[in-house]
Amino acid sequence: MRVDEFDFDLPNERIALRPIRPRDAARMLVVKPGHENPLQDKGVRDLPALLEPGDALVFNDTKVIPAHLEGHRLRGDIKANITATLHLREAPDRWRAFARPAKKLKVADKLIFESADTRLTATVTEKFEGGEVVLVFDQAGADLDITIASVGHVPLPPYIAHKRGEDEQDRQDYQTIFAEKDGAVAAPTAGLHFTPELLSALGERGIEQHRVTLHVGAGTFLPVKADDTSDHKMHAEWGEISEATAEALLAVRARGNKVVSVGTTSLRILESAAQKSGTISPFRGETSIFITPGYRFRAIDALMTNFHLPRSTLFMLVSALSGLETMHGAYSHAIGNQYRFYSYGDASLLFPAPTGQ
Repeated sequence: MRVDEFDFDLPNERIALRPIRPRDAARMLVVKPGHENPLQDKGVRDLPALLEPGDALVFNDTKVIPAHLEGHRLRGDIKANITATLHLREAPDRWRAFARPAKKLKVADKLIFESADTRLTATVTEKFEGGEVVLVFDQAGADLDITIASVGHVPLPPYIAHKRGEDEQDRQDYQTIFAEKDGAVAAPTAGLHFTPELLSALGERGIEQHRVTLHVGAGTFLPVKADDTSDHKMHAEWGEISEATAEALLAVRARGNKVVSVGTTSLRILESAAQKSGTISPFRGETSIFITPGYRFRAIDALMTNFHLPRSTLFMLVSALSGLETMHGAYSHAIGNQYRFYSYGDASLLFPAPTGQ
């Protein structure tokens, strides 16, 4: 499909620069394609009433690391400023990263990243298109993790970072209450809306809660530069679904209840693990799944997600689920009714388009 079919105009003032407090006070647009009332203005706190006892929510328990590094390139006596956003760990001492500026960067260059009392050195060992490089650090494993936490910055999305700097509050705001496993360089933002009070209400309603892991990569921020979706390459992300979770979700669907993915990240790992029959298998490894209209969903029955960028792979994904025309109408409704967009913005609850729509 043509990428421009996924374009729309978003007023700048609709981009949220800070989250609503408390987290579950955000608005939520419910989208039910083919229904008499396909667009319903609700709130995140309405979620328990919108689901049935026995349904299951699936959360991503990845934890955002301070993966944005600022430093300098050292070549002989010459220094040049450099930034690197880590996006995929390849070994205890090795990360793939997006470097800026990357044009003059060469294999074997030394990069230095420092804080007040910490110094981290990396060597460029490989270089690819689009500013992507492989960095090998002078530390490894847990020691490297601790140093990255000291010298790194929260990798705020460009649409926020271009308007204000990262601050200490972002280290709390840009992390879900499910965050346990280090590795993401972007938050699974639909999960940002949940509070202990909301989880308690969901439990009282009889709605199951399960967790998967997908370490969100910086590729989620990359614009789609191709003219056709078939020419776009997705970057790999690492994920995991346990055997116990896979079995629990199979039981949910076997009794006729819904599996509801909280976020496109949970959806991507679930769909990566699903067989053509709909069976969800245990999964551990990388996925570069790219979902566009025409895709047949196997593992999920609904999706809770935030509002996404025009021409983005995530707007393509939600259009694959609920229909391109429906999603253009839903986003137009959201803009006209002052919904807040992107990572710190409001939510939507999307149901699949009727077969053949």
